[in-house]
Amino acid sequence: MKGNKPSKKKVPFPVGPELKNYLKLHNHIVDLPLKYEDLLRYNASIPLMSQEDEDTLWRTVFYPELEFAEINDALCQVYSLLKADGNRDALDHLDIERIDFCTFGNTKPFRIRIINRLNDNYDHFYVKRIDASRIYGLELENLLSPNWFTYLVDGSTLIEEHVAGIPGDDFMDSHIQQNKFEQTRIAKEFIKFNERCFVRLLGDMRSYNFVVDITPDIEGNQYRLRAIDFDQQSYEGWKSFYLPQYFKENNPIINLGIDNLNAATVKQYQLEERTLIALRAKSSLERLETLLGIMRRDPISTKEKVHKLRGELAYHHKNDSFLDLETMGDLVRNNIRLLLRKEFKQSFLEPEG
Repeated sequence: MKGNKPSKKKVPFPVGPELKNYLKLHNHIVDLPLKYEDLLRYNASIPLMSQEDEDTLWRTVFYPELEFAEINDALCQVYSLLKADGNRDALDHLDIERIDFCTFGNTKPFRIRIINRLNDNYDHFYVKRIDASRIYGLELENLLSPNWFTYLVDGSTLIEEHVAGIPGDDFMDSHIQQNKFEQTRIAKEFIKFNERCFVRLLGDMRSYNFVVDITPDIEGNQYRLRAIDFDQQSYEGWKSFYLPQYFKENNPIINLGIDNLNAATVKQYQLEERTLIALRAKSSLERLETLLGIMRRDPISTKEKVHKLRGELAYHHKNDSFLDLETMGDLVRNNIRLLLRKEFKQSFLEPEG
C-alpha cells in the first residue's frame, strides 16, 4: 500500500464511562457467565490445519476435563444470550465442539464452534478482549452499512457473532474467475464497500479482513462484502489506509473494475452508495450524533496520527474545515457532514502498483 503500513501493534483502548453508558442504553451490556480470562486457562494446544493441510495460524486449545464441563455450560449460555436473548430452552441440545485461539490478532480472539446435537448443525461465535476502537467500528457498521452486527459486552470481555461468508483472500483465489456479468457485479460491490469504509474511516480492509457473502439471484449471484475486523476504526494517519482500493491484496478485484467498468459507471456506483449511507445516517441521526459525540471526546489515536490524517482529508476534499479538528471522532463526523451536504469527494478506482 505504497509504504503505508499499520503501526507495529495497535494497543487496545479501554471503554470509558460515556461509551459504557451508551452500550447500556442500547442493550449491549450483559452479565456473562464467563469472562475472556477464563478461556486462557487451557493446558494444551495444537495447530489448526486447513482442509489443504496448511497452518491457519489458529490453535485448538484443550482444558482439564472438569474445568471444560463448566466452560461448556457457560459458553452455551453465552450463545443463548447472543442469539436468543438468554432463552435457555435450547441449551440441552447444544455442546461446544471446539475452541480455537488466535495469537496474532489485536484482541487475541477465541473462536467457539458450537453444535446442535439434534441435527449436527454448527455455528461459531467469538470471545475477545474489548477495544473501544472495535466498539466504535461495530456501531458505525450497524448505523451506516446495510449489515447488522450482534455483540455483547461485560467488563473487558467482548462477545461477537460470526459473519458467514467466504474470506476475501479465498474468494480471490477460487471464485473470481466468473463470466463478465458476474465480474461486473463483484466490481460494483467492491466500489460500494470502498465507499462505506472511506466515509466512516474504517481502515485496513485488505482481503483477509472482510468476507464475501454470495446470494443466488434470479439471474446469476449477488455479492456483498462485509468487514469482519474493526480494530483499525479511525486509528492510523494515512488517508489511503481507509480506502480498500489501495491494498495490493485486493488487486484481483480492482482489476475486475478496471477491465469491466468505465469512469462514468464507477462514479454512478459511488453516488448510489453515498446516497444510501446518507439515508441510513438520517434514519438514525440522534443515535449517530450521540455516538460521534462520545467518539469526539475519546482519545482513540495519537495527536500525530490525527494531525496527519486531517491534513490529508483536507487536501483530498479541498475543504479546510478539517484543519482545526483534534480527534478521530471529529474527522469521522466531518466526513459524514460533507456526505450529507453532498460535498464528499471520492478517489478514482486504481490498483496498487
